[in-house]
Amino acid sequence: MAAKDKEIKTNAMRILDKNKVSYKTNFYECDEFIDAMKIADMLNQPYDRTFKTLVTEGKSKNHYVFVIPIDMELDLKKAAKSVGEKSIEMIHVKDIKDLTGYIRGGCTPVGMKKLFKTIIHTTAMEYDEIIISGGCIGAQIFIEPNALAKVVRAEFAEVVVE
Repeated sequence: MAAKDKEIKTNAMRILDKNKVSYKTNFYECDEFIDAMKIADMLNQPYDRTFKTLVTEGKSKNHYVFVIPIDMELDLKKAAKSVGEKSIEMIHVKDIKDLTGYIRGGCTPVGMKKLFKTIIHTTAMEYDEIIISGGCIGAQIFIEPNALAKVVRAEFAEVVVE
């Protein structure tokens, strides 16, 4: 196998392998942040099965991760309630890498610097497989929602704007 043919593995993929979690990957050409819906359009993927990872900070200064469909908006009140906070707010984009180890557009709930309390939106349970970021720009992971929840110790909750 030539060096350039070597299989690419991100930290998230190595963690899934270590935990013996079944998943598939997809790599696409992209060298900068592009909105997730544009990526889904480019790859002809359904919005409702493609999930983004959002990182928030609660009034307590604890951080929380929310995994929601790319075409939905996080309801901050519902999200705060789901993690037992009075209120939460999105972290600044400039803080994502220092906090999670991932860059914007490559942030995934698997393998962050710390295992933050994670909530996956309930619609994920409607599918045998959802699509999340693979841990870098240009990589995706296709994974069964309960397997993802087990690895990141997530719960499922209604956390989007209706």
